[in-house]
Amino acid sequence: MYASISEGVKRAMPIVLGYVPVGFAYGVLAVKTGIPPLYAALLSVVLYAGSGQFVLVNLWGMGAGALSIILTVFVVNLRHLLMAAALAPHLEPLSKLQKALFAHELTDETFAVHIAAFGRGRPADAVTLFSCNLTAHSSWVLGSVLGIGFGSLLSDVRPYGLDYALIAMFLALLVPMCVRRIHVVLALVAVLLSVGLKLLGLGQWNVIAAAMIAATLGVFLDKSGERA
Repeated sequence: MYASISEGVKRAMPIVLGYVPVGFAYGVLAVKTGIPPLYAALLSVVLYAGSGQFVLVNLWGMGAGALSIILTVFVVNLRHLLMAAALAPHLEPLSKLQKALFAHELTDETFAVHIAAFGRGRPADAVTLFSCNLTAHSSWVLGSVLGIGFGSLLSDVRPYGLDYALIAMFLALLVPMCVRRIHVVLALVAVLLSVGLKLLGLGQWNVIAAAMIAATLGVFLDKSGERA
């Protein structure tokens, strides 16, 4: 059991390095937009959605209504349906309750480390999965609480480079997953598509659309390679 816990914590370490500073930035912004500190901290515990929380903070600051905030955050997090569908076949050994708890802890980053582990033939060990998820979640909450506590001392987090921490973390998670040439090609295609769609005015949908197009292309190229 200790080995499983250690493995889960080890998987989460790259995520922790990104979550603490990004969570800190969220905490600072939440306080500065007038969200009560307790609510801001609870959002990191209950909602636990990095991009969704930043969107919520921005909408709160603009004075948006509750329904608008809920619907917008829902749309931003729709990509979790795709991630859950990709992980579902690997999670069959888990009970229904374990799957429900796992779903709450699913983020872009935990998805990346878990799908990479499954791709290497690692089994769906519940202790490993949840120790990874809880370590990542705890670091996000820690970063948020620190940001909430020290938010009044900072006027802007951008000069400190905290806004780049999330991008750096995604790059650190992506590189080990590009083990074949096709992976590198698809990653570049997804990046170019995402930027292009953003410039065309697609808004928050650019990432989801680029991921779906690149994934579809990857399936087509993979099947074509098998037939060749």
